[in-house]
Amino acid sequence: MADTVTSNASRTAHESFEEAYHRGITDELPAPPRRARALPPAPFALRGAVITPEGAWSAGYVTVADGRVDRVSRRRPTSVPVHETDGVILPGLLDLHGHPEFNVFAAWEPPKLYANRYAWRRSTAYKQLVRDPQNALRDAVPPQTQTRYAEVRALVGGVTGIQGAASASSSAAAEPLVRNIDRWAFGAHRARSLVDLPSGSFGKESFDRIIAHIAAGSVNAFYLHLSEGRRGDEVSEEEFRRFIDLGAATPATNIIHGSALTAADLHEVADAGCRLVWSPQSNLRLYGETTLAGEALRAGMPVALGADWLPSGSTSLLAEMKVARRELARQGHPVPAADLVAMVTSVAARMAGLDEHLGSVAEGRPADLLVLERHHRDPYENVCLADPSWVELVCIGGDVTYGRADWFDELSGGAAGSTIEDLAAWGKPMRLDTGFQSHPTAASPSLTEIRALLTSAYPPVGPIFA
Repeated sequence: MADTVTSNASRTAHESFEEAYHRGITDELPAPPRRARALPPAPFALRGAVITPEGAWSAGYVTVADGRVDRVSRRRPTSVPVHETDGVILPGLLDLHGHPEFNVFAAWEPPKLYANRYAWRRSTAYKQLVRDPQNALRDAVPPQTQTRYAEVRALVGGVTGIQGAASASSSAAAEPLVRNIDRWAFGAHRARSLVDLPSGSFGKESFDRIIAHIAAGSVNAFYLHLSEGRRGDEVSEEEFRRFIDLGAATPATNIIHGSALTAADLHEVADAGCRLVWSPQSNLRLYGETTLAGEALRAGMPVALGADWLPSGSTSLLAEMKVARRELARQGHPVPAADLVAMVTSVAARMAGLDEHLGSVAEGRPADLLVLERHHRDPYENVCLADPSWVELVCIGGDVTYGRADWFDELSGGAAGSTIEDLAAWGKPMRLDTGFQSHPTAASPSLTEIRALLTSAYPPVGPIFA
């Protein structure tokens, strides 16, 4: 009897994960609890090359006070201590598409190319290497453990906001580590997401509510997987026509993938005001081709990037930028370095409906900042060449979250605690705080504790610093 009870409980957990994964976020979420702040004890200024909304400065100063950018200037401030970074200062990166709960795994080697996402989702290899381990972890570790690990992975790569945390592994009852930009953000929940279009009456009611909220102006970002497969694939083509017939092509719609869309399809959705979230690495590995992103840009579509998920996507958003750059050049649409940086900062913030808060280093904005080592005289080119080992400092809302150990100590006033730990990150001594956004009554595990929980249940968990 005990074995039967265990089996039934396990099956229920698996089914609830499947349901949550495919359901997405279709209704307004409740506000999360107010978080404790871990702000630095005093204002400070960072000096380095600065990427501003008007362009890149070879040298400038960004002053942070009370969690916000207080001043951006070419002149040295005299009222606050100045920290010399010798690096490039820019907004925190925004990853507009992912499935963070899957990013606990090492990269998966797809055994073949697939026609569309439904084909690999049905494959035995996917079930054995991705889905079954995920279900086992859901039974074995506390809720949100995978998401916390994935958010650390994002954070150490310079990402301060992500999209795609599933209801199965994230909750409005607990603050995330990095910003979950399709959930509650800056006093409201104005984003929605779906993995699949409704099929017949299944999911239609929720979909119709989303479209109604878009029409009413209460939702300004709708993330939807669409036509993920090879061009010419009949399933993907039928899905696109259903998308159009359902009225899903709106100025709030962020089409995720769209790899099967033709040039004519892209111009059609561009005319409707849709935007594109592009994950070229995952597309290339699963389908052998990717979205005609160059054509989307020619059609006037805003384009942002998403690393998708680690099994087939990039290890970081910085790595995804390099794939996107090469692919755009191959498509005959090379883009300037500044435009590529915008795809993960200002353009991404606009597509997320959060451009009043994120995506720019500007006075009055939340101090979501990234500092990278400087290895190129052009600050934009420096960002395009960077990898996570170049990350020197990440602040979210002014909180010092991850950085060089000496910088962390200096800027945080020597902060210490059970969630603050020293790490060796690609040979650099770094310091991380996994508790900086925790609710006062919530227990926040350190990265060491999170890693121990995961690896005890599933030893081949993918490493972060690799």
